[in-house]
Amino acid sequence: MNVRSLSILGVLALSSAALASAKTYDINLPSSAKAGAVELKPGDYKVKIEGSQAVFTDAHNKSFSVPATLENAGKKFNYTLVETDNRGGMDTIQAIDLGDSNTRVKLGQ
Repeated sequence: MNVRSLSILGVLALSSAALASAKTYDINLPSSAKAGAVELKPGDYKVKIEGSQAVFTDAHNKSFSVPATLENAGKKFNYTLVETDNRGGMDTIQAIDLGDSNTRVKLGQ
């Protein structure tokens, strides 16, 4: 391989990584839940990871950003799962397992 071929492969690899991080995941909240300091109403949301933020977008295209940490779970999740804990009578999102990946998103509290 020559230098030009290696450069093209490098650009393609970086583009693939950027596209993978831009993927959105669908979740449904059957009841109100807190994500960090944000209270989310019941309904469908798209979740996207942007750097150290989890961005929740509702059906009306209103977005909410919450601090998040990504973890490698060591196993592949078959579907997206929202993990909650009930605190003071309200569900609080602790983590989201991202379907078709081995990534767990832990939300800042």
